[in-house]
Amino acid sequence: MAADDPAGAAASSSTPEADAPLVTTGADSNPSGIRPVLQNLVATCNLAVELDLKTIAMHVRNTEYNPKRFSGLICRIREPKTTALIFKSGKVVVMGAKSEEEARLSARKYARIIQKVDFPVRFTEFKIQNMVASCDVKFPIRLEGLAYKHSHYSSYEPELFPGLIYRMQSPKIVLLIFVSGKVVLTGGKVRNEIHQAFEQIYPVLQEFRKATAADHA
Repeated sequence: MAADDPAGAAASSSTPEADAPLVTTGADSNPSGIRPVLQNLVATCNLAVELDLKTIAMHVRNTEYNPKRFSGLICRIREPKTTALIFKSGKVVVMGAKSEEEARLSARKYARIIQKVDFPVRFTEFKIQNMVASCDVKFPIRLEGLAYKHSHYSSYEPELFPGLIYRMQSPKIVLLIFVSGKVVLTGGKVRNEIHQAFEQIYPVLQEFRKATAADHA
């Protein structure tokens, strides 16, 4: 990772839209009755000042700085429990927050920590870059059938990775779908994108619901 190019959103490569688009539901509707839970947010901000990372590492607890291995300084706080990558340029990447509020609070705390080392920081350009959420539909899924019917959006190679990778075009979200019914969604910058993507994929998951012994009882 370059010092002035911190981690941004998880990139999802585009694929041609050949199949009919999935049924779109309103961002506020919740027909599935399931809400994906946020597990991790990645946010960035700019402190608008060049930083001496060695000086910060010497004066701040819970930091790691080894420029031969990584150009940024790693800093951790306990509340909210997050990790920051701090770069000489003044750019900061915050990881591990469970909500937008936690991400912003953490970023401000890191700015304050650096300010106390006598750097004239300004808290600017705060932005959520990526959201990761997960949920469980509570039924097993036939991934082979889903991958075959939605081949333009899906990648499924169980010998390499146990989940099906579904690259939704709108909203632009990547879903990891597992045979157990667990679903991970990534790539969103706002919650509505995560919720809308799940509501769009849920009827597809129901279509490929795997029959179980309980269904025949």
